[in-house]
Amino acid sequence: MKQYLVIILILGSVLSCGRRGIGSSVGGELTGVPVGKVWDEPTPYNMVLVTRGSITMGPGNIDSLWGITIPTRGISVDNFWMDETEITNSQYKQFVYWVRDSIIRERIADPRYAGDDFYKITENEYGDPVTPHLNWSIPIPWSRNTEEEEAAINSLYVTHPITGQRMLDAAQLNFRYEWFDAAEAARWQRQLNRIQETANGSNNSAGEKVMISKDTAYIAFNGQIVNETITRPLGSLYDFVHTRIVNIYPDTTTWVNDFPNANNEVYMRNYFSHPAYAHHPVVGVTWEQATAFCEWRTMFLRRSINRGGIAIEKYRLPTEAEWELAARNANSDSRYPWETGDGKSTPDCYQANFNPGEGAYAADNHLIPARVRSFKPNQFGLYDMAGNVAEWTSTAYSGSGLELMNDLNPEYRYNALTDDPGILKRKVVKGGSWKDNATFIRSDIRDSELQHKGRSWIGFRCVRTQVGTGK
Repeated sequence: MKQYLVIILILGSVLSCGRRGIGSSVGGELTGVPVGKVWDEPTPYNMVLVTRGSITMGPGNIDSLWGITIPTRGISVDNFWMDETEITNSQYKQFVYWVRDSIIRERIADPRYAGDDFYKITENEYGDPVTPHLNWSIPIPWSRNTEEEEAAINSLYVTHPITGQRMLDAAQLNFRYEWFDAAEAARWQRQLNRIQETANGSNNSAGEKVMISKDTAYIAFNGQIVNETITRPLGSLYDFVHTRIVNIYPDTTTWVNDFPNANNEVYMRNYFSHPAYAHHPVVGVTWEQATAFCEWRTMFLRRSINRGGIAIEKYRLPTEAEWELAARNANSDSRYPWETGDGKSTPDCYQANFNPGEGAYAADNHLIPARVRSFKPNQFGLYDMAGNVAEWTSTAYSGSGLELMNDLNPEYRYNALTDDPGILKRKVVKGGSWKDNATFIRSDIRDSELQHKGRSWIGFRCVRTQVGTGK
């Protein structure tokens, strides 16, 4: 009898444990599902936390030409991580070298070269087939290599016909990535469930086809990158997966093309490649390249930490609102990242790298972009939010941009189609640069540039949304 009693008690205990978290263990009261262990996101390397806040965006000045007040807008932004500094040549070069090494590994594994399948992983530890991917645990044989391996390595290099210098073939450094446009897929007019769409008040009839624009990309026979936008009926969620191929090498020729009749050849040859400029902000990078860098950085992080099941927010370019709030210390009264109203802390001490007068580039002791952290940070701990280099944002440029945005985490996005005119391919640039005067390095001033155009005065930094902070 005692044995039966023990069994019943054990069974009751098991059933009780099995129901734990579904109902309540306290008299049938609603207690919620147990949260379980919460993963505390560590501070990302070289980033600082910009805490949520509210500001009035925009300068609110009177336009000197038209005599109208430039619009402003009160906005609020949630917590996010932001790079302490602009992305440097050294940091961007890590991206370049990763792309270089991935291409070389692909070619060493290619039967047309070495055909070494050790550089490709095709099955897991149990012998089951997996999607083929590169094996990064095997080093590239830079010196002691076979004839075939050397051919694979050399295929990514060219010899300058004039100087005889051996160098990377920048034209081959292409990075392919995909992204899922979850926001667009969630819109009522895009939903695949027509019953739900009708219930949400869509004007589309149940039988009407919904057309979508989808970005796709490939390398043509002549080696040229082809990014094109196709339009087709919506069929599945895969229609919101876009593909992009970007040549990621910075345009070093901007130093001579941005400044004709200037002796800037030395920067063209050395600024990105010479170790002396390793910790200077990268320039000559387009908005498309900066976006590709963020995608690669996200992939690199996720593969490195290998935390299955844990959502890691992606690295991305900041929105215009995020950037401005961070630069202004979440203070609507601040026009600059510092407390005083101009670019000097004392008559002889500048607070940023900019051009205080006509041709006076060297007045702040710097002629071109300065090494990052050359000036004091703002209250968030962010360096060079004014001057040095202007910075790309994710925001599409429009003359009425502030009016188009929501006041909660505002953003105006437009994924420009391949055939769109240039006016639709402009992105907001913030912060001014080493070549600009004090007015244009103000945090509340906005500028723009074509998304496919690199400049010797435009760089970028990344952000990452902080998750799970209800404080």
